[in-house]
Amino acid sequence: MTTEAAPPTSGAGPAPASPTAEEFARVQQSPEFAELRSSYRSFAFPLTVAFIAWYLLYVLLSSYAGDFMGTKLFGNINVALVLGLAQFATTFLIAWLYSRHAAAKLDPKAKAIKQRMEAGE
Repeated sequence: MTTEAAPPTSGAGPAPASPTAEEFARVQQSPEFAELRSSYRSFAFPLTVAFIAWYLLYVLLSSYAGDFMGTKLFGNINVALVLGLAQFATTFLIAWLYSRHAAAKLDPKAKAIKQRMEAGE
């Protein structure tokens, strides 16, 4: 005896409509989508440039300022180690800031666009 499982349902009513390629193109041209894209870019691009500059500064200092990077701050801890660990701290800080930005600014806009598309508007 074989039994087929019914597809899972959320109980929230009918399944959302699948948007067509034309609807995606129309939404992509909408002012709301442009605002979403602008919000993302105004956050991501400056931080990306700043982090790359910070990373390149670290690499250049490591390559050309060995005496400075070898300066002992306390015990066996030198400038190179502190700046290297700061790279990790900066990475986690940027990820945390982006998470907050996305939750506050990007996600609500994206959710509104998605709901309109699924409703067939």
